Amino acid sequence: MDNKILDWLMQGDASIRFQTMRDILCLNPREIKKEQARIALEGWGARLLSLQNQGGGWGAGIYIHKWTSTTYTMLLLRDLGLEPKHPQAVKGARLLLNEGFYKDGGINYFGSLDHSEVGVTGMILSILSHFQLEDERLHSIAQFLISQQLDYGGWFYLSPQGRTDVCFHTTICVLEGLREYEKWEPQNPRVVSQSLAMGREFLLKHELFKIEGTNMPVHPSFVKFAFPTRYRYDVMRALDHLQECRARKDPRMEDAISLLISKRRKDGAWPLGPRWPGRTHFEMEEPGKPSRWNTLRALRILKWWNNE
Repeated sequence: MDNKILDWLMQGDASIRFQTMRDILCLNPREIKKEQARIALEGWGARLLSLQNQGGGWGAGIYIHKWTSTTYTMLLLRDLGLEPKHPQAVKGARLLLNEGFYKDGGINYFGSLDHSEVGVTGMILSILSHFQLEDERLHSIAQFLISQQLDYGGWFYLSPQGRTDVCFHTTICVLEGLREYEKWEPQNPRVVSQSLAMGREFLLKHELFKIEGTNMPVHPSFVKFAFPTRYRYDVMRALDHLQECRARKDPRMEDAISLLISKRRKDGAWPLGPRWPGRTHFEMEEPGKPSRWNTLRALRILKWWNNE
C-alpha cells in the first residue's frame, strides 16, 4: 500500500479518515469509533446536519429537489458513515418512513403512482437500517422488496408485472437496502440472504457491466465512477457492494477489476467521474481531479480482491 496515498487520504474529511481507518488501516476499534463521531462535528457531515430543518427534513421536500431533498441528504449521510442512532439522523429517518410507507408495504412519495417505487424503497430501507431505526415497518419494506424480485434476480424500478427488463440502478439500490437490513435486525435472514445472492448473480451474469454475450457496456455511465452515486449504478459501486459483503470472488468479476485498475492515475489516486446534474448543498470534489472518495473505494475493493 502506497504510504503517500494513505497519508493523503488521512488528510481528508472526517468521513474519509474514518473509512480509511476502518477499511484500509484496520486500526483499533476504539480509535475508529472516535473518528466516526467526528463526522457529525466537523466537515461535510456537520455541514449537512446544520442544514436540517425543524421538522427533520432537508431542502424543499422528501424527494425533491435532487440532490438537496431529505432522501438524498440522508443517503449521503449514510455514505459518509454517520454513526447509527445519531439523533438527527433518526429524526430524518422517521420522517422518511412516516411520509412514504405505503399500503403495499413499500415506499411511495409520488401522488401519480398507485404502488411503491422499488428503487426508492431500496434506498430508504438502506437509510432506515443503517441508522438503526426501530420500527416493525422495516420488515414489511424488506418483504415488499423481496416480493418484487424478478425470476432472473434483478429488480425493475416500478413493478415486475408484465416487464422482462431490469434496471441496474434499481437493483443496486435494492441490494444495498437489503444488505443494510441484513446487518441490522432481519426477519427471515435466510430468505434475505437468498434474495441478495440472486441479485448479485444477476449482476455477475453481466460481468457487472456488459450486455450479456458481448464486451459492450450496458450503458456508458456504468464505466464512469461518480461520487456521490445517488441512485445510479456503476462498476465501482457494484464492486464496493461485493467487497463489503465479502462476496466469494468469481472469474466474472475479473474484467470489472481490470477496468477499475485501468482508471488509476500515475500518482496512485483515482479521479472523480461525472457529476450528475441537480441541486446540491455543496460539492465535495471536482470531476476529473484526484478523488479521495474514489481512491478509498478502489483501495478497499482491491484489498478484498487481493486478500490483503
